[in-house]
Amino acid sequence: MELKDRIRIVENFPKEGISFKDVTPLLQDKDALKETIEIIANYLKDKNIDVIAGPEARGFLFGVPVATALNVGFIPVRKPGKLPYETLSIEYDLEYGSNILEIHKDAIKPGQRVAIVDDLLATGGTVEAATKLIEEAGGEVVSLAFVIELTELRGRDKLEGHDVMSLMKYDI
Repeated sequence: MELKDRIRIVENFPKEGISFKDVTPLLQDKDALKETIEIIANYLKDKNIDVIAGPEARGFLFGVPVATALNVGFIPVRKPGKLPYETLSIEYDLEYGSNILEIHKDAIKPGQRVAIVDDLLATGGTVEAATKLIEEAGGEVVSLAFVIELTELRGRDKLEGHDVMSLMKYDI
């Protein structure tokens, strides 16, 4: 199955000049979704992962089934104010402004091996921040797995020294 056939390209969304890669058709196709999860889980299976982390919101959609396939737990990486218990947070820069990510303070035990799973690697800012947050909590980020990578945005450059995989690559 060609998974790229299940990605809908929406031009000029969310604003003029952006070519949005929509994973919704892939999520709706049970065979494509199953294959996507299997490929990511197979990639991670020999890396001795203790837990999967996924950034809000599409990281949840792919991270939880990968965690289930690997028989490990899942840590949600959320926007501020969404987690009910004590949190660790990190502020990071965006192209125009900044954002904050949070995890529960007790989400990671020192030395746990963590893989971050998300739908998209673009500029790398979100996953770079999530990586720093997990490391601050005492985890070791072992691998970063993405469904889609936008290669022209060079997000992989921010992740130097980490194992990075992506299923599909687009120039933009």
